[in-house]
This record gives sequence, C-alpha cells and structure tokens, in this order.
Amino acid sequence: MNVFRLAKDLVIGRARNISDKSIFHHMSLVALLAWVGLGADGLSSSCYGPEAAFLALGSHTYLSLFVALATVLTIVIICISYSQIIEAFPTGGGGYLVASKLLSPTVGVVSGCALIGDYILTIALSVASGADAVFSMLPVEMQVWKLKFSLGMVVFLTLLNLRGAKESVVLWVPVFFVFVLTYTFAIIYAVSAHFGELPDIAHGMATDVQSGAADLGWLGLVAVVLRAYSLGAGTYTGIEAVSNGLNTLREPRVQTGKRTMIYMAVSLSFVVGGLLLAYLLYHVTHVEGKTLNAVLFEKITAAWPPLAAKSFVIAAMASSGALLIIAAQTGFFGGPRVLANMAVDRWMPTRFATLSDRLVTQNGVLLMGGAALLLLFFTAAAVNLLVVLYSINVFITFSLSQLGMVRHWWIERAKEPKWKTRIFINGFGLLLTGGILISLCVVKFFEGGWVTLFVTGLLIGVAFWVKNHYRHTQKKLHRLNELVAAALADDALNTVEKAPAPCNPNARTAVFLVNGFNGLGLHTLLAVVRMFPKVYQNFVFVQVGVLDAGNFKGAAEVENLREHSRAEVERYVGYMSRRGFHAEAHYALGTDIVEEAAKLCDGIAEKFPQAQFFAGQLVFKDESFVTRWLHNHTVFELQRRLYQNGRAMLILPIQV
Repeated sequence: MNVFRLAKDLVIGRARNISDKSIFHHMSLVALLAWVGLGADGLSSSCYGPEAAFLALGSHTYLSLFVALATVLTIVIICISYSQIIEAFPTGGGGYLVASKLLSPTVGVVSGCALIGDYILTIALSVASGADAVFSMLPVEMQVWKLKFSLGMVVFLTLLNLRGAKESVVLWVPVFFVFVLTYTFAIIYAVSAHFGELPDIAHGMATDVQSGAADLGWLGLVAVVLRAYSLGAGTYTGIEAVSNGLNTLREPRVQTGKRTMIYMAVSLSFVVGGLLLAYLLYHVTHVEGKTLNAVLFEKITAAWPPLAAKSFVIAAMASSGALLIIAAQTGFFGGPRVLANMAVDRWMPTRFATLSDRLVTQNGVLLMGGAALLLLFFTAAAVNLLVVLYSINVFITFSLSQLGMVRHWWIERAKEPKWKTRIFINGFGLLLTGGILISLCVVKFFEGGWVTLFVTGLLIGVAFWVKNHYRHTQKKLHRLNELVAAALADDALNTVEKAPAPCNPNARTAVFLVNGFNGLGLHTLLAVVRMFPKVYQNFVFVQVGVLDAGNFKGAAEVENLREHSRAEVERYVGYMSRRGFHAEAHYALGTDIVEEAAKLCDGIAEKFPQAQFFAGQLVFKDESFVTRWLHNHTVFELQRRLYQNGRAMLILPIQV
C-alpha cells in the first residue's frame, strides 16, 4: 500500500488539503493561463481550418477573403454570445446548463451529450493531427510509430490532467507562446512585405466574383463560398470551453472568463484571417506531403539565410504540432465538467461528479482519455477519418445555447434595458451556428457524419435510461423516508423527555455511519435498537460531507456543506438524547468517504473500547452489475478497512 501511495504521489501528486482556505486561489487559472488551456483548441485549428476552407474554393482562391471575413465575424459573434452566457451563468455549466435552464432538461441532455462526443473527438483529432505534424518532420520509416505515439500522448495527457487543471496548463505555456509568436510574426511579415500588392488582391477578388458568377451563376458562387466556410468550421470549436470550465478560473470569475474570451477572439481572428490573406499574397498551392502552412513558411523564408530560414520553419511547424496536442486539453477540461454537471442532475452515473484527493473529477478524466484511446485505436489515428466525425456536435450545442439565450432575453426584456442588443447578438449567433450545423450535416452526413449523430443518439438514450433508473429509485426511497415524518411526529407527541445519560466510555457503544437525517439512517438505528434491546448505552453518529463537482465551487459552498453535515448528524443526537441515552456526533469533510470515515472511527474506537459499528445498505430487487455500478457501495469498502484495523462492523440490508 505504501509503494502504491508513493507511486501515486509521484505520478499524480499528493492529496490537496481542503482545509486550506486559499486552495481555490492556488488551483484557479488567471485569464492568461485559461487562454493557454482553453484557447489552444481554437488556435490549433489554424493548422487545418483555413487550409480546408482555402482548398475547398478550388481555382476561385480570391473568394477566400469572403470566407475570412465571414469566419472572423463568426468568431467575434460566438465569443460575444458566450460572454453573455458567462454573465448569465456565473457558476459555469456552459451549453448543457444553458439549454437545461432556458429551454428544457431534455434539450439540455441533447446539448450535453453532443458536447461529450465533441470533446472526445477533440482529444482524438488533436493528438492525431499533432502526431501527423511531428512525424512529417521525421523519416518516412518512422511512420509505423505514429499510432503508438498518439496512444502514448493520450495516456500522458490523462495522467497530467489527473494532477489538476493548473498543473496540466503550466507545462504547455512556453510551447503555446512559441506558436503565437511565430505565427504572429509570419503574418505581419507576409502582409508588410507585400503591402503594395493589396490593391491587386482586391482586383483579383472582383475578377474571381465575375468569373465565378459567369461559370456557376450567383447561387452556385454563394454555394461555393458557403461550402468552404462550413468546411473550415473546426475553427470555432473550443470557444464554449470557457463557459463550461468557469469554476476553474480565478475570482472574479465572470471578469476572468470575459477577459479570456477577448484573448481567444482576438488571437483566433488574427491568425485565421491573416493566414487566408497570406495564402493569397504568396500564391500558396497544395504540395503533396505538406500542409499549406508549411508551404507558406517556406515561401516566406525563401530569401532568408539558410540557417535562419530552416530554424524558423522548424520552430513554427514543431510548435504547430505541439499545439495540436495541447488542444486536447480542451477535451480534458470540458468533457469531465459536462459529465459532472449531468451526473449532479442524475443524467449520468453519480460517480462522475465525485472528486479525487487532487480535487479533480477523476472518473470523467479517465472516461475521456479511455474513449479517445479507443477512437484512435479503431481509426488508426487517421486524421482524414476523424475530421469527418468532428465539428457537427459542437454546433448542436452552439445552436441550442444561442436559442436558449434568445428566449432568455425575450423573457427578461422588461428587466433588461439592453435586451434588444443582447437578443440581436444571440439571434445573429443562432443564424450563423444553425446555418453551419445544417451545412455540416448535409456535407458530412454520407461521408461518415452519420456515425457521429448515431453515437450521440445512443449516448442520449443512455442518459435517459440512467435518469429513469434514478427516478424510480427516488420513488422507492421516498417511501423509506416516510419514517422521518413518523419519527418527528413521535417526538412531537412525546412530551416527557428523559435527561441524557452521562458518558460512560467503557459501556457498550453503537456507532452509526449515516448520510443525513433520513429514512435509511433511522431505519438502521431503529433496527439495532430493536435487535439489541437495552444492550447499548452510548450512541455515536458519524457523517462525512462529500465534496463533489456539485458543491466544490468556492469557499462559501464548502462551508455550507460543513454546516449542513453538522446539522444533519446533530439531529440524531437530539433524537437519542431525548430518550435518555448518551449520544455524540462526529463529522468531517472530504472527497474519499472511506478514508475520512475510517479516521473518525479510529478516534471513536479509542474513546469507546466496546464500540460496535453499524451501517445500512440499500438493496434493490432485480439488481444487476449495471444498476449496482450506478449506486454507492462504500459501506463494504469501509467494512473491509475497519476489519483490517481489527474493528467489527455490521451492515444491515434494507430492501426498497
């Protein structure tokens, strides 16, 4: 166990101290780091998004200026729209929460499941594209290692994200800024070196419009531009990640989130628009085995000294490959948080809302990494296959989020003086994202896009099955919780209260592991009193307040959980004290129930040598492996832990 703990501390890191009041400050990301962690996905798309749009135009390359303008406009509108979402939902949640609250929970599930699929594809495609970029600089015989390299990078990123958001971002800061500096320099250099040719670009665009209209007709010309615009839609993925991961940002979170959106909008617009213009200025054409960016950089540095030219191209392309891999961070940031939010609402198994001792949604990180590994393995990390599956899902979420915000501003129009401006921004965003979604579905459906929609549909079906199971379970628990009302009524009728007995540490003591003043806890307590009449003189109640993604949002929420745990366990003390017994309450907060409860039990056993531990466990009819996985069975783990310490624990089955 010590060896395992040492290895875990070395690879993932030591457990965080939740009692540290500055923990949220230390774990949070300032806007600059959030730009690195969440903006890498968008910026990395400049390695393939502008190229896809440019090549889709065929011989009408000057029409790329229209595509560039439309792309920049779309980036700005989506970023402004999501800034409004950040203001409206300052605790985070993104597209899932917006659709759930402003449209309906059912629509929210569609949005959430679409996002989960998109984030898995983000990890797989980013790593595969990065591997392509890295191995394009290596000898051809090294290509056989590309899949192994991709799988290894996913494993590495998974372990890195198990350490925490901040740790997984800081490592990539130098690489991120090498990319930003090299691409910024290349674009500025390209435009300044050909500044005198800008009028020729305008003339070429007019000529392309005239020739295109003559050859294809005006509708055909518009269709060509729209197709190129849609095929470059991967550029916009990752923008929503800031609103999804708002709880990881530094306070004040809304201002930090909006500042991050500005960084993303400016950098992404500049790089994408600048690259499309630079392609025209240098008359870049497709070269087999090279990306358009590689061709562009070679043309830019053609007149430079050989060493400087080679060094710049290697730095630019190496940082491109690294940034593509860094872009997978967006999937590891956003995916687990969407899963956690859905788990809190019981659309996904509740274990996806639990936190590790590093205060990370560990199960979500592992699921995203595992799913990306399988996707890479079965597609052999083929970018041409993955890119077909990509982008559709994120525009489902984009469109539903914009629709929800339009409805929100319409309802709030009497309270919001700027509602017309706000509803226009989100309405325009809805037209843009909805149009792109329709275009992507039409263009990509028979190329393999149907697979994405089919898998997303299956995930939505799973979510409804999970929700239905928890709903039926809640109905059964409601009958059990009627015992609470009966106990309170009994207290009300019992006007003669007995004085609590003095504490006798050597007397027989019953210790109950409880989770709130509820039917399960009372049923267990009364069962023990009934089975062992007049045996126990002391009654001790233990409760662990569990920190999860639903309540770990700030120091105030943690303190509220602490107070709630104390109040709930004290109700048991009052209940038994009024009946003449000595009763005590012990409680703690933590992410690991077994660990915290075991510590409390050890202390209780030292004070009360004749302590006997009890816990209740719900038993459902027609249980299966799947249904058992949906519920908490920590009492069995705690029982094993106490047995190892030489302490007896009796688990009472309670059928519902």
